[in-house]
Amino acid sequence: MIDLHCHILGGMDDGARDIEASMDMARHAASEGITKIIATPHHKNGKYDNVAESIKSKVDELNTRIQEENLDLEILPGQEPRIYGELLEDYNQGEILTLANSTYLFVELPSNHVPRYTRQLLFDIQLAGLSPVIVHPERNSEIMENPDILFKLVEKGAATQVTASSVTGHFGKKIKNYSLQLIESGQAHFIASDAHNLSGRSFRLSEAYDVIRKEFGSDMVYMFQENAQLVVEGNTIYRQPPQQIKRKKFLGIF
Repeated sequence: MIDLHCHILGGMDDGARDIEASMDMARHAASEGITKIIATPHHKNGKYDNVAESIKSKVDELNTRIQEENLDLEILPGQEPRIYGELLEDYNQGEILTLANSTYLFVELPSNHVPRYTRQLLFDIQLAGLSPVIVHPERNSEIMENPDILFKLVEKGAATQVTASSVTGHFGKKIKNYSLQLIESGQAHFIASDAHNLSGRSFRLSEAYDVIRKEFGSDMVYMFQENAQLVVEGNTIYRQPPQQIKRKKFLGIF
């Protein structure tokens, strides 16, 4: 398995506190069958600033330790920038990292709203030859209240990444049900851990894929796993035309 979203780099954000905690996470990931992790420290979220060069340095340091222990795991560079107006400018300045040097770029929305300029910025990102990936939209309160917001962004070319712990119910039943509806409606393109530690915010990728397999069958699991592989390879991911989530059905999750 490949994990596209993980806060495994020590001392960079609210994930692993140091390299020893990073190694604990690495051992656990390897034991769960994860072979590649894209390290995605927070950036410009009001608390953490982690520019490209500092991330690459930490990735190299962690890979060295992993190789010393002969773990079947590789860490790749990435970043989780919070949406902000100068995102593209900073990308052009070399401060923003895509996922594993691909064209896929994480974009994190605030937890409680969707900025008005979001649609324009995601369009501009695509004009620049990049593919924006909205991270954990299922945990955004405005999107949950008005699912058409996300539908329109996906319809215009944005991809989304749903968190494994959302699918397994660790963020509550409402978020789990909405996550499954995003999958069913073709509005989800990746499943990733967003792991921060081994206690409250662990990987749970295998568990999430088991839920998806039970709900939607093995082909859906294969699509998500293949999409993660395609990102690492720098290739085009699988997409299906998104469907709107019926408001009546959506309200039923509450």
